[in-house]
Amino acid sequence: MMDGKKLVIGILAHVDAGKTTLSEGLLYVSGSIRKAGRVDHKDSFLDTDVQERSRGITIFSKQAEISWKELDITLLDTPGHVDFSAEMERTLQVLDYAVLVISGTDGIQGHVETLWRLLLRYKLPVFLFVNKMDRPDTDREALLLELKERLGSQCIDFSGADSPEDHEDFLENVAVCDEKLLERYLEQGTVEKEEIAKLIAKRAVFPCYFGSALKMEGVEAFLDGLSDYCLPRSYPEDFGARVYKIGRDAAGRRLTYLKVTGGCLKVKQSLSGEDGAWEEKIEQIRIYSGVKYTTVQEAVAGTVCAVTGLEKTHSGEGLGFEKESLSPVLAPVLTYRVNIPADRDVHTVYKDLCKLEEEEPQLHVLWRAETGEIHVQLMGEVQTEILKNLIKERFGVAVEFDVGSIVYKETIQTIVEGVGHYEPLRHYAEVHLLMEPGESGNGLVFDTACSEDELDRNWQRLVLTHLEEKEHLGILTGSPITDMKITLVAGRAHLKHTEGGDFRQATYRAVRHGLHRAQCVLLEPVYEFRLELPSSMIGRAMTDIQAMHGKFEAPLTQGETVVLTGTAPVAAMRGYQTEVISYSGGSGRLFCSLKGYEPCHNAEEVIAAVGYDADRDLDNPASSVFCSHGAGHVVEWQEVEEYMHIESAFRETLAGRKETPTDRKGNYDTSVSCERAFSLAEEKELEEIFNRTYGTGNRDGLDRKQSKHQYPGDPKVIRAKQETFEDREVRKPIQKEDYLLVDGYNIIFAWEELSELAEDNLDGARGRLMDILSNYQGYRKMTLILVFDAYKVRGGLGSVSTYHNIHVVYTKEAETADQYIEKVTHEIGRKHRVTVATSDGLEQMIIMGQGAKRMSAAELKEEIMSTNQELRELILNRKTADKQYLFDEVPKDLAEHIEEVRLGKKEF
Repeated sequence: MMDGKKLVIGILAHVDAGKTTLSEGLLYVSGSIRKAGRVDHKDSFLDTDVQERSRGITIFSKQAEISWKELDITLLDTPGHVDFSAEMERTLQVLDYAVLVISGTDGIQGHVETLWRLLLRYKLPVFLFVNKMDRPDTDREALLLELKERLGSQCIDFSGADSPEDHEDFLENVAVCDEKLLERYLEQGTVEKEEIAKLIAKRAVFPCYFGSALKMEGVEAFLDGLSDYCLPRSYPEDFGARVYKIGRDAAGRRLTYLKVTGGCLKVKQSLSGEDGAWEEKIEQIRIYSGVKYTTVQEAVAGTVCAVTGLEKTHSGEGLGFEKESLSPVLAPVLTYRVNIPADRDVHTVYKDLCKLEEEEPQLHVLWRAETGEIHVQLMGEVQTEILKNLIKERFGVAVEFDVGSIVYKETIQTIVEGVGHYEPLRHYAEVHLLMEPGESGNGLVFDTACSEDELDRNWQRLVLTHLEEKEHLGILTGSPITDMKITLVAGRAHLKHTEGGDFRQATYRAVRHGLHRAQCVLLEPVYEFRLELPSSMIGRAMTDIQAMHGKFEAPLTQGETVVLTGTAPVAAMRGYQTEVISYSGGSGRLFCSLKGYEPCHNAEEVIAAVGYDADRDLDNPASSVFCSHGAGHVVEWQEVEEYMHIESAFRETLAGRKETPTDRKGNYDTSVSCERAFSLAEEKELEEIFNRTYGTGNRDGLDRKQSKHQYPGDPKVIRAKQETFEDREVRKPIQKEDYLLVDGYNIIFAWEELSELAEDNLDGARGRLMDILSNYQGYRKMTLILVFDAYKVRGGLGSVSTYHNIHVVYTKEAETADQYIEKVTHEIGRKHRVTVATSDGLEQMIIMGQGAKRMSAAELKEEIMSTNQELRELILNRKTADKQYLFDEVPKDLAEHIEEVRLGKKEF
């Protein structure tokens, strides 16, 4: 172990609480800067960005180095505005201690409570500094009482720690926070500083200091408190680091901001991502303080630095022994469409925004392929203005944002089992997931309860990886799912035919299948608000909140001002700040912070307005693909359980639990109970039928293939472990027609003779291919659709025509043959056997995912040559045979043609 003498301390606050002013005071008093800057003078040491100085708020987290007595501090100043909360949250993962600044004039505001919950989540020790105590309207005792009531009784006034007259009261207040310490204090009459420091480190005590950062009152005492009561960190010798931010310097070089949490980081040292995903070398190590930095050859444990040379890192990533950090709590709640100038390429702008996305955690960039539009998810209105200026500055593009819409989420209320099966020819995977409602705000939790005897550990890890790698969408509005636990309870692979991508398909389909079976709930973001108004206007405010479908507690009177606190949907409360200022004449103040997600107050209206159709979402299918007669076929989600190869693990999983299934609100889930009771009763009834029909003897002696259809409910008969991959049969035979879809131009340019003809006469090549396929269809009797790509035909409306016995399709403008084939495959693949002839590798993978059979251009040519050979043999062998017999084997028009060839009237 290496003793670390450095501490990383972050400063957090509600906007305008004086956080940056305190940072300036700490830097000035410690001698790190010669002159303390001011936010209103636009010369603060840490707010260096042009937009930060013009707006007077912190937008980006900044680093500064402080030395005080025996303590070296890396100070991280974070944004206080709620729109930039994500920037603040990502710094929490590298802090040793946090300083929470409270405004002495405003007390605990709405965003402070959000910060307090985040500090609890990241288990950070906290020092509190109550600022602006030089103002005449501040009350020290009242503020301390408010801190104890709203943040916890462990908030202790440390101003009397070194005062002889108050020292005894101070020790007593600290001692009562811990039972063992209280016993020692009663026996010995004293408490050591090291004991107090340990209580602070384990969040049993929260030191409170009072002062005025602007006038440098209490700043030095606060620094002394940090020096006295912060414990030095110890770090392991093995290398580890935590990435918390991605940025770029003035020259455009990519910077990876990280904290070394073990060992030593050196220049030219090679680092790699998880599971060897990437490997790169460190080129430069920078220690920043404000905008300036110094370069070093190595950074020891406890150092916060920025490094160059790493191009593939991301915020929250763990290096060395460190693992990926927790998913952030604060997420964007508004979606905006990005309007770009007509002379700019939308794809180039999208790539630029993606670069910006990795630097800005509160920015989520989305590409809507169906409309060719860019959408961004943001925290609020202020952020849109900042982002527009940032895009203009970085990329020279003047973008605009449409009116923002709400970011909804979805969850489930009932426990269900989702099944995904993926089995095109020579592929195989089946996944069973138990999906349960989770606690509000916990996000998605993934686990496995599958036996390694049933599914190898490596396959199980792969399933969990596929669950984590994708943002799974719900079926109500296509919004991301959240607040549920998904457990792998069963699965199967094949020794010969299973590939990694098979489990990806099976896992995604299992999630969607479970969502279709579950009772889903639409969630909307909810604000926690604090509204301060003159008493004469509180009635108007309460009426407004009720109209917004909000909730509030009893009004609290503070002198001539009345305070109203509660919650309300973000969708309803947007823009209410302007309304408050209007009707209160500027005397009212509204503070909002994101509380989380709750069931949507107008779910039906939102779902209807979005108009999302889960069955038509081709990128997120709930169906499964099973193999029959050498080809894959799609089974819709309603029928998957009739075809699945593994017996349901749903009832067994619930039966092994002691707790009763509950819904999101903690109520008894009768739907699960009824489903389980019905299934058990059904099994018992089928058991009696089986015994009456076949007797009560040993069932294993029955012919398995026969009994599987006669008694589908018998677990001994259908148990998938007793079946082999080769002799498995489809449980429900389906009569299907054969369809062949041909990518016309792909075939023309893949066949040498047609490609040469196309160089001189493309129309001739098309006609020749149509003749060849017409002859082929006449003998094979499938429905044949030949698709030609008219993607670049300006103004093309598309057409469908019949050429003899085949259908010929020309796609419309902006529609490729691939897109048309994918659409048709999805629509007819549910009821018919579909084969697609193309040599496009990507297209082959896509149509396999839809359950279709693939055929390359070379395979189609070989098949047609084989058909022609069969026709030749048929003609030569039947010259003296009964004419009627020959005509019965082929369609009439082809038979007449053959007869004319046989008589020498035509060439074959």
